[in-house]
Amino acid sequence: MSQMILFSVLTLGAVAALFATILYVISRVFAVEEDPRVAEVAEMLPGVNCGACGFPGCPGMAEALVAAADTGDISHMTCPPGGAETMSRIGSYFGLEVGAVKASVAVLRCGGTRECAPPKTAYDGPRSCVIAHSTFSGESGCPFGCLGYGDCDVVCPFDAITMNAETGLPEVDQELCTSCGACVKACPRSLFQIRPVGRRDRRVWINCRNREPALVAKKNCSVACIGCGKCKKVCDTVVQAITVENSLAFIDSDKCIACGKCVAVCPTKAIAATFDPPKPKPKKAETEPSST
Repeated sequence: MSQMILFSVLTLGAVAALFATILYVISRVFAVEEDPRVAEVAEMLPGVNCGACGFPGCPGMAEALVAAADTGDISHMTCPPGGAETMSRIGSYFGLEVGAVKASVAVLRCGGTRECAPPKTAYDGPRSCVIAHSTFSGESGCPFGCLGYGDCDVVCPFDAITMNAETGLPEVDQELCTSCGACVKACPRSLFQIRPVGRRDRRVWINCRNREPALVAKKNCSVACIGCGKCKKVCDTVVQAITVENSLAFIDSDKCIACGKCVAVCPTKAIAATFDPPKPKPKKAETEPSST
């Protein structure tokens, strides 16, 4: 019996040694030499692996940067969380110019607070926006509004999003937000958008995503966009930055000059701004013709 056990151990040991040798030879023959610059560039990146750059994490971005540097042009690449400072450091490392990085921030496109969109039903399920969205229209009845269960808060790697217990909506801290886009991916209703910070921190956006007919939208939320087109009409006299489609307006941030005229004329207050908009000029009173 002992001889059989010894024979089995020796046999298994020999087989293991043979396979180990084969694996070693294969690893040496097919080994891929990694460019040392990849690791060095990865060290310069934030390391949050958010994917906002369009690559699978910071290591993927580092590989792409090295490959682009070999072609002599990295100006088309950017790291939103790292910003201009990180890209400038990487550009100096390669001795190449980098493209201009526009400061941007995540904005929530929903103004449906508990006051503006009062709850009509109760949700008794997992506190997850993704799960609730698949089975539930929302407590206010709006199938496009914020569900308020904080998936965006959970995924934000920079603690830039907090849930406001009073309004039931998430709030973005501009000082902490790096526009990594994690909240954009996490929201099942596509309520977050990355928009330019704007000159002098002036931003304007449609604070609604509801594409239902006006009467239905207003029934669920008092600040819903009703697609009336008043904002577009006033904007068309300036820069033509607003379009209206499917009962919903949209402001093109590349064209918008943040004049605030659209905010002033919106009848439902569905347009948000980071500044106090100008008040509409009062209409001149008609004077009766004097009798002669």
